[in-house]
Amino acid sequence: MNRREFLGSVTAGAGVSLLPGNATAAEGDLAARVQGYLDRAVAAGSPSVVCGVLRDAHRYVGGASHNGPGGRTVFQLGSIGKTLTATALARAVCSGTVRLDAPLVLPPAFRIPREGPRRISLADLATHTSGLPSLPPNLLAEADPYDPYRHYTLDDLAAGLAETTLSTKPGSTYHYSNLGFGLLGQALAFDDVDAMLKRSVTAPLRLSDTTTTLRPDMASRKAVGHLAGDPVPDWHDHVLSGAGTSVYSTADDMLRFLGAQLRPERSPLRDAIELAQRPHFTVDQNLRLGLGWHLSALPGGRTMTWHNGGTGGFSTCAAFSRRTMTAVVMMVNTFSEGSDSDPRPVDALTFALLAELDAA
Repeated sequence: MNRREFLGSVTAGAGVSLLPGNATAAEGDLAARVQGYLDRAVAAGSPSVVCGVLRDAHRYVGGASHNGPGGRTVFQLGSIGKTLTATALARAVCSGTVRLDAPLVLPPAFRIPREGPRRISLADLATHTSGLPSLPPNLLAEADPYDPYRHYTLDDLAAGLAETTLSTKPGSTYHYSNLGFGLLGQALAFDDVDAMLKRSVTAPLRLSDTTTTLRPDMASRKAVGHLAGDPVPDWHDHVLSGAGTSVYSTADDMLRFLGAQLRPERSPLRDAIELAQRPHFTVDQNLRLGLGWHLSALPGGRTMTWHNGGTGGFSTCAAFSRRTMTAVVMMVNTFSEGSDSDPRPVDALTFALLAELDAA
């Protein structure tokens, strides 16, 4: 893969043993089911994989590789981090601080592009219907292919927005945009996005390892990212981090986050979580958008709420069904990509495991 192909693909999106543990019969059933998916993830080329499952009152985390990853192993999360930004937006809406239909507002140096009379709203950003391109037009020219956001500054963003045109009228068409979610983060807390996400979402939900700042204790638990079998550096982003481009997390934290999605009434962010999961835009019969979350149908007809993610060396996917109180998260330390006909292995395995558990 050449430099341009690698940049274009990664910036726009994403001996085997089961971990030991004492399990009840129900948890043993989860372990047996998860084992096969761990094996398949490793066979698909993942140096390490962790899979976490919630099912009713039961929780299980399994890992596979030569290095024994587990629930506290740190991975880069990628675009699943968009659901954190969307939750922060929903929390601000529920508190009356902002409105979903409020226009995107940034300091005067940041020119917001327009197409037609309607301005881009916060809801448009959170549902990928802003008309914005996936990336700022000036992001890739000077980018390090292995850390493509690191060089990008607020001054660069201002210059990039001046060159940006909308492809569609706001609110009309779904087009996935890292730029849009990056701007949403800046709209909620200009130049303070990472601290805002901690205050609004990760601290209240006790997601202590979900952060853009890699603490020393986290570094000692972090998996090494890979691309085509070779180690690659982590991504760093100080401007568009609302898109999840530089967020770290663990399976334990993601299960805690997914547990709040399954049972919002037990969460301090109940109203915000409900608002974020509610459909706000319909793409077609197969896809609706919440705030950040994607909503699709499982084979049995129940709704699957999901998001995937990836950076240059990591791929992740999280999905849940509230009807059956089931959630799955899978995290691997390799970059992977899918096609129009075939999803990434981590996505296919996550969805298949959720569908299997949902039908059981």
